[in-house]
Amino acid sequence: MDAKDIKNLKKRYLIWFYKTAKEALDKIERKFTQIEIDEFILKELKSKNKDKKSDKFIAEFAAYILNKEMDGLEQKFEGKQIKPDYAFLELKLKAIEKAIVKELGKKSLDDIKALYEKEMTERILKSTEH
Repeated sequence: MDAKDIKNLKKRYLIWFYKTAKEALDKIERKFTQIEIDEFILKELKSKNKDKKSDKFIAEFAAYILNKEMDGLEQKFEGKQIKPDYAFLELKLKAIEKAIVKELGKKSLDDIKALYEKEMTERILKSTEH
């Protein structure tokens, strides 16, 4: 194998490693970012529901938000402390990012992050789940 082949293998590995670590962390963190948006939407729904016809659905949405919050807290915290496995995920992602910069350069890290965001957005847009 020549140097270019070896660099490509390293690049593919680092992309895969970044993706898997970022997905695991995002799976937990997205609950908290979604809650911010959900609560805004809930407030809007309540303020626009003058005739009270949607009370049942708004209550179901509020329960959904609460369940999501409880699930996120359970996945991220143990009491008031960050869970060790969550802390490890954060450390792991930072170490992978540092390895990408070392092996491929800062621009490559930015490119990999952009590819990840593009992939996640495409997954959402292509999803047929409801």
